[in-house]
Amino acid sequence: MSRAGVTPARIVGTAADLADADGLAAVTLSAVARVLGVRPPSLYAHVAGADELHAALTALALDELADRADRALAGLAGRDALAALAQVHRDYAREHPGRWAAAGALDRPVTDDLARAGARHHDQALAVLRAYAVAPAEQVHAVRLVASVLRGFVQLEAGGAFGHSDPPPDGSWERALDALDAALRTWPPVERSRDRR
Repeated sequence: MSRAGVTPARIVGTAADLADADGLAAVTLSAVARVLGVRPPSLYAHVAGADELHAALTALALDELADRADRALAGLAGRDALAALAQVHRDYAREHPGRWAAAGALDRPVTDDLARAGARHHDQALAVLRAYAVAPAEQVHAVRLVASVLRGFVQLEAGGAFGHSDPPPDGSWERALDALDAALRTWPPVERSRDRR
C-alpha cells in the first residue's frame, strides 16, 4: 500500500479493525502503520499522535452506534424505543468488541468530532425519555441510569461474567429492560437533594 493511499479515514478505519481483532490496547500508531505498510512517522501528516488517533476511533464508534440507533428508533416510543436502543448497543458490542470498548473510552481529548458524536447519543437518549414523565431537571440522571445499566450489562456479558451460571443471560437482559422501563415510568417528579453535611 502506497503512502499516497494513507488518509485520516483509512488510519482510523485500520485502528478500528485492529481494536476489533486484537483489543483496544493493541491500537498504537506503530501497529496501524505496520498494517498500512508505512513507517509510523508517515502517520503524523494525518494524526497528531496516539491521543488524537484514539479520540478519532471513539468518535467513529459513537457515530456507527448512533447511525444504527437512528434506524432502530424510527417510529418507536416507550419501552419499545428503550429496548431498541439497548439492543443496538448489545449487538454492536458482539459484532465489534474493540469499537465498543472505544465507544466507552471517553477520557479522550474532546475534539469537534467527538463532541458531535456524543451529542447524537445524548439526543437519542432524550428522544427515548420523551415517552416517560421525567422532568427536564431529572433527565440527566435518567440518562445516566440508562447508560450505566446498558454499558454495565453489556460489558459484563462481553467479559464472560454470565457464562458460568444458568439461566442464559437473555432472561436477565429482558428483566433489566423491564426494570429500567419501570424506573423511568415511576421517576420521582422533583429532584431529591441530600444534606451532605
